[in-house]
Amino acid sequence: MVRYTGVNHLALATADMEATIRFWRDLLGLRLVGGLGKSGYHHYFLQLGPRDFIAFFEWPGVEPIPEKDHGVPQRGPFAFDHVSLGVERQADLWNLKDKLEAAGFWASEVIDHGFIHSIYSFDPNGIAIEFSWEVPEVNLRRHPVMADHAPNEAALEGPEPRPEVWPKVSEPTSLEEQMVFPGEGDAVRDPGRNHWYVATETKPKN
Repeated sequence: MVRYTGVNHLALATADMEATIRFWRDLLGLRLVGGLGKSGYHHYFLQLGPRDFIAFFEWPGVEPIPEKDHGVPQRGPFAFDHVSLGVERQADLWNLKDKLEAAGFWASEVIDHGFIHSIYSFDPNGIAIEFSWEVPEVNLRRHPVMADHAPNEAALEGPEPRPEVWPKVSEPTSLEEQMVFPGEGDAVRDPGRNHWYVATETKPKN
């Protein structure tokens, strides 16, 4: 069974990386830890937690999406509704609400969802964001809850994976076939391409 470590990164899109960095790094406080790209294409990573990143592609032709209230049903092709960022303390919700409103962004009141308390907002790209504090006495990881009034058959089977419903792997990839194809790895591993490293190394010493 595959063991997952979390969401490595959630990749979103923007036409304005400058405004996106100002919001996610400078207003929300996420570290900007990685950047790839060239003229007309950029891919930046912000650190959300010990294991998780929020990533943005900058594509010049992208337009901000219309703001849609979080969780409101839609029709037609649709995949992404909102992203929820976990916070450590309940007080962080009011801290973020105050910072967002001071910067001119709408922020909801704090909402009780039973296992989390949340506020809602939007980033400069129209992306719907939720900030959630986990209620300590309601831990869904330890004690899963199915409180849906009309759950489907698969949901009623319980929280644990049932791999037997899918065909077993009959021909696993051999060691000889397990190849890693080149992407942008050389750029990340090359200190000469690191603008922050170069700036630090060439900075005059006092």
